[in-house]
Amino acid sequence: MTVIEHHRDNARHVPRPAYAQPRLVLLVLLGGAIGTAGREGIALALPWSGDTVPWAVFIVNVAGAFILGLLLTALAARRPETPARRDVRLCVGTGVMGGFTTYSSLATDTATLAESDLGLAVVYGLGSVLVGVAAAGLGVLAGGAVGPPRHPDGTPKDGSAPGRGTGR
Repeated sequence: MTVIEHHRDNARHVPRPAYAQPRLVLLVLLGGAIGTAGREGIALALPWSGDTVPWAVFIVNVAGAFILGLLLTALAARRPETPARRDVRLCVGTGVMGGFTTYSSLATDTATLAESDLGLAVVYGLGSVLVGVAAAGLGVLAGGAVGPPRHPDGTPKDGSAPGRGTGR
């Protein structure tokens, strides 16, 4: 065995960050395309004229906040993170929900709405954020109710402390 082989075989393996792994970047890209298509479908179903509440943006942001809270809490309750759960988190959480939600459109639509009705714009902008935070909180509660898989005696199968990650 050469010195180089010895060093290579005995060196600690440090995983590359997700952004440096092409497969993971592609998962996020695929998820983003799916989420963006879903958002566009809702926008086409609920077109906005510019002088009323942009319901499509409101719906995708509130739904996205709930789903993200649910997903990330449910995944975090299962320890340790596995490569499969990391892939789901990146594809669905970062990709799909990142493409589905659109807080930049919330800002733009609020500004456009303010040109015709400042009061409605303020209610819409603040209401969207507050309802989104509440939806995320409900998603966290729902994800916590899922909790980690359990043995028949009620203890978590993953070895975590009883009650940990269940939201109770």
